[in-house]
Amino acid sequence: MDLMLAHFFDFFGMPSIGLPAVLISAFISATLIPIGSEPILFAYITINPHLYWVAIFVATVGNTLGGMLDWWLGLLSRNSFESLKGPTNGRMQRWLEARGPKMLLLSWLPGLGDPLCLAAGWLRLAWMPCLIYMTIGKFLRYVTITWLLTLLPMSFWHLLGRWVGIY
Repeated sequence: MDLMLAHFFDFFGMPSIGLPAVLISAFISATLIPIGSEPILFAYITINPHLYWVAIFVATVGNTLGGMLDWWLGLLSRNSFESLKGPTNGRMQRWLEARGPKMLLLSWLPGLGDPLCLAAGWLRLAWMPCLIYMTIGKFLRYVTITWLLTLLPMSFWHLLGRWVGIY
C-alpha cells in the first residue's frame, strides 16, 4: 500500500505524509476527479491511531471544501447558461428543488455525490444549509468507512498488498 500511495502522491505532486496529504486527497476526491481518499485516510490512521478523530475531521473538511467547489461551479454554470439560453424547469430540477439542501446528505455517494453538489449550486440552493448537510453526510461516511476498514485484520491488508504487487 505504501508504494501505491507514493506513486499517487508523486503523480499529483502532493505531500506524501501527514495531515496535508489527507486534506488534499479528500479535497480532490470531492471534485469530479475519480480518486478515492479513503485509502490515504486509512493509511494515515493506521500509522497514527492516536490521531483518528483529527484525521477524520481533516478529511471531512477537505471533502466538504471540494463539494462546495462543485456547488460553486454549478452556480457559475447556471449563471452562464441563463445568460445564453434563459431559465429551464425540467422534471429532475423540480424533484431536486423539492428536496432542497437535505439531498446533500448523500453527497458522499460515489458517482452521485459530485453531481448532487453541482446540482445544488445550479439550483441556487442556499450555501449555508448545503454546507451543513454536506458536512454531516461526509463526516458520517468517513467515520463509517474507516471504522469498517479497521475491522479487517492487518494480515488481510498485507495479503492484499502482496497480491497486487505492492509488498
